Amino acid sequence: MHDLAIELAGILAVIVAILHGILGETKVFSKASIEPAWAKRLIRLVWLSSAIAWAGGGFLLIAAPYLKSSDARYSIIAVLVLVYGSAAVGNAWATRGRHIGWKLLTSVVILALAGI
Repeated sequence: MHDLAIELAGILAVIVAILHGILGETKVFSKASIEPAWAKRLIRLVWLSSAIAWAGGGFLLIAAPYLKSSDARYSIIAVLVLVYGSAAVGNAWATRGRHIGWKLLTSVVILALAGI
């Protein structure tokens, strides 16, 4: 059961990352007017790098049950709980809880912790 929880956390993390990237490109940056142009490129790349990092973390969570080292498993979970947890808190605070992102990221955290 622990392995399933951590794998589900990883799958959800990858889905959230993909949605974050797609929605950023189609809903945020397609309408944003940020000047100068280099600043818009920078913000766009930082946005996409967070999506890539979340997807990478999700793949690590999916792989964690198959690692032979329990220390590696716990380390992956600990680091990613901090990553997704801080993103969830930031999202909830910035949007005053009106955005689904914090709920999805909190679900990743809960599932990852259930994998311990």
